[in-house]
Amino acid sequence: MKLFMRNHLLLLFVQAFQFGLIILVFWLAGFRDIALILYSLFLFSCILIVYLVYQYIRHRPFYKRLSQPFTTMDEVYEVNAQTPVYQALSRLLKSSHALYQEEVSIQAKKQEEHLVFMDLWVHQMKTPLSVIELTARELDEPYSSDIRDETERLKNGLNTVLYMARLRSIQQDFNVKTVNLKTFIQQVNQENKRFFIRNRVYPKVEMEDEAVQVETDEKWLLFMVTQLVHNAVKYSKEQSDYFCIRVFRQQKRIALAIQDFGVGIPSSDTKRIFDAFYTGENGRTFKESTGVGLYVTKEVAAYLGHEIQMDSTVGKGTIFTLLF
Repeated sequence: MKLFMRNHLLLLFVQAFQFGLIILVFWLAGFRDIALILYSLFLFSCILIVYLVYQYIRHRPFYKRLSQPFTTMDEVYEVNAQTPVYQALSRLLKSSHALYQEEVSIQAKKQEEHLVFMDLWVHQMKTPLSVIELTARELDEPYSSDIRDETERLKNGLNTVLYMARLRSIQQDFNVKTVNLKTFIQQVNQENKRFFIRNRVYPKVEMEDEAVQVETDEKWLLFMVTQLVHNAVKYSKEQSDYFCIRVFRQQKRIALAIQDFGVGIPSSDTKRIFDAFYTGENGRTFKESTGVGLYVTKEVAAYLGHEIQMDSTVGKGTIFTLLF
């Protein structure tokens, strides 16, 4: 009703001005019958009101639809008011919707092609890196270790790119099964052994129950824990020579905590550390942060139904906890 009245304000103003102008003309011409003028005003008002009521009843579905936003694009096709204006607007909305769907389809196809390209590119890059690593083993020290360390960093970077690309299609790339956390942590430490040695920061494992198991996707969990472990080592370097990996029960849930004793995270960054491409103060200081690892970790944890918590104190260290 409000929208209808706002739409007809100009009509009411024009009609009032027109009727006032007619009265003024007759008044200047010497016509002084006030009763007749009032009767004419009454008839004019009745005709105008009847017209407005008719217009409102006829266009009520149209104005009701305009006052309520669409919740889905399919609602464009649901309302069928028999008025020329609404039919024209409906055709416009339908054509816009069709154009929008076409554009979305084109962009989705381009994105899929991009993700496939990234996937293939990462796998292709891993092959020459493996060859370089094998070749480096035949060199003398310290050249061999230096080259293998750099190839390991490249592999970690490529894996981050690959998992970032796969994140949008994670529903097609996960397999939930039972994972023994003791065996899993041993695998993580084994795969990152050279990384620990290079940075001289080593893991300390604490488990309340060595037989504890969780339901998760092992491949994605390996990525998440590796990201947290790398951060713990990177921000503990020259601050502490160890970090802790703890498994314990927190109420009715299993918790996997990775605690470092490094620089900690400034309070100004704690609310944004899981934002994509946000590096924060530490990232700008250490120059190696991409702002991708924690973002992907958070997204994957949420998709798998896990919870990730963080607690940090500047100068004392940081704890990231995965809850299953």
